[in-house]
Amino acid sequence: MNIAFVPIDNRPVCYTLPYRISEIDSSVNLFMPDRALLGSLTKPSNTEGILRWLEALKDIDAIIISLDTIAYGGLITSRRCDDSLDSIKIKLDRLKKFIQNKKVYAFSSIMRISNNNINQEEKTYWSEYGKKIFEYSYNFHKNNKTETDIPKPILDDYLQTRKRNFEVNKIYLNWQNEGMFEKLIFSKDDCAQYGLNVLEAKQLSDLGGFVKTGADEIPLTLLARAVNDYRKKKIKIAPIFIEPEYKNLISNYEDISVEASTISQIELANCTVTTVEDADILLYVNNFIANQGEIVMKLDTKPYSKKWIKPHKPYIIADVRFANGSDNSFINEIFKTQIDNNFLGYAGWNTSANTLGSLICTASMSFNKKNNDEFKKLQAVRLLDDWAYQANVRQMLEKPDKNLCAQLMKPYEKKVWQFLDTEYNTKYSFTWDRLFEVEIELN
Repeated sequence: MNIAFVPIDNRPVCYTLPYRISEIDSSVNLFMPDRALLGSLTKPSNTEGILRWLEALKDIDAIIISLDTIAYGGLITSRRCDDSLDSIKIKLDRLKKFIQNKKVYAFSSIMRISNNNINQEEKTYWSEYGKKIFEYSYNFHKNNKTETDIPKPILDDYLQTRKRNFEVNKIYLNWQNEGMFEKLIFSKDDCAQYGLNVLEAKQLSDLGGFVKTGADEIPLTLLARAVNDYRKKKIKIAPIFIEPEYKNLISNYEDISVEASTISQIELANCTVTTVEDADILLYVNNFIANQGEIVMKLDTKPYSKKWIKPHKPYIIADVRFANGSDNSFINEIFKTQIDNNFLGYAGWNTSANTLGSLICTASMSFNKKNNDEFKKLQAVRLLDDWAYQANVRQMLEKPDKNLCAQLMKPYEKKVWQFLDTEYNTKYSFTWDRLFEVEIELN
């Protein structure tokens, strides 16, 4: 199966992770634009270059595309760029001609509203007015209140950017009505109970759009869906919550329960939710008690405190007890065992939706034709990233330092190699020059 894949940007989880997952199944060929064409934290994607790359492709069975990459130059640029609606329509008209009569799985973001004064991924004025814009948005939705001390030019600019992006999303809805998509998703991340983004999500849903909580994992869930559609086979997955009485709690950065998030990810990948007895794959969810922890934000929660017994049928593990990293207690228990042929994947990165979507994509590949060497490489990266780095080494670093990072990772590497019964040479880098994500290369 030949799949064209246009990512959100050039981050490791957006660019290298899809490659690693697809490499597990040798019958899947993933084609992606050169990484240099994709956007970063500070520059937009080269939309012209990506469109030319797409138009030159031959014999493609499916296309998975971040529409933000074409319309604005990427997810982050969608919040920053001042391009007019008319200029965006020119690019979209060209894209529309290319995707006609092709199997297209697409996603577009509903512009988020972060509740802080950090402008790393927003317009410059967010450093002074971010919290106030969040409060304006929240109060407008909840109480229809418009009073604010935000300067009028700044509020007008923000609202105009939102309006432009909403109009672009309505263009995609028209395409959907014309039958252009196998699946179209509108993604919303960093959600609160109220806000302009929540209002827009409701409006898009009322107009027939499919809205989903999440962001970075959505192209991976669509990759799983495209592969499962192509094979005309639905994998049966049974969720098993390690803390079943708490499965209705809501994760950080999300607006639905862990159980609802799990089920939606399974169904979006065109898999079937089923019972343990009938399942092809067991999905173990290491969910949280009372509240989801987050080590980097110093949010604690009760860690895993049970004994891990390896299942006797294919299984995957979603570690969502903490956001932005693994549960150390759970990993230490898992590491008392060693992987076997029934183990089809682990993930514990960023949000619960991120973890679940990428994990189910991994399972869709590893359940079909597991290339064991590539599978072990993927698991090594996930464990070194989600556990070793995010849950441990990240807290030891004051700034991005690849040499110090490599030194601090050594003792964790040894434990991963022992668990996986393999060993690699590692290289660490910080693609976006920040601690939030690390890139891990294995040789």
